[in-house]
Amino acid sequence: AAASKGIIIGFTTGSEPGARRLAELEGVSIRHYDVIYNLIDDVNSALKGMLEPSQVEVIEGRGEVRAIFPAGKRQKIAGVYVTEGKISRGASVRVRRHDEIVSESIVSSLKRFKEDVREVATGYECGLGVKDFSEFEVGDILELFRIEETG
Repeated sequence: AAASKGIIIGFTTGSEPGARRLAELEGVSIRHYDVIYNLIDDVNSALKGMLEPSQVEVIEGRGEVRAIFPAGKRQKIAGVYVTEGKISRGASVRVRRHDEIVSESIVSSLKRFKEDVREVATGYECGLGVKDFSEFEVGDILELFRIEETG
């Protein structure tokens, strides 16, 4: 138990005085239970604290870059056709080119016909700016996603 930083669990038993002293010296906790439900509750609580929450990526939308427009000295806006789901301002976005990830960032601006919008649905076109990225090419695929914690 000392090597793995574990605990010792006893059910309807006691522990020898020598074992208790050694456990104290090694910093190992010994827990005794007479009621099985208390033991199960404590073990479940310990396991929940040990398990890292897993993360799952959820794709919210996809779009294809069909045109590129200048917007200032260095910034470019991608003319995008939404092929699946929706595109939302502020969403996480991944730019793919030939099945390789070129950039991961955030949608910084989203417009439909010069009008700022919060989201654009499947089948519509929009102008999209990505934070710290402007090297769009026609044919790039944009994947919009969010990370959800499970467990």
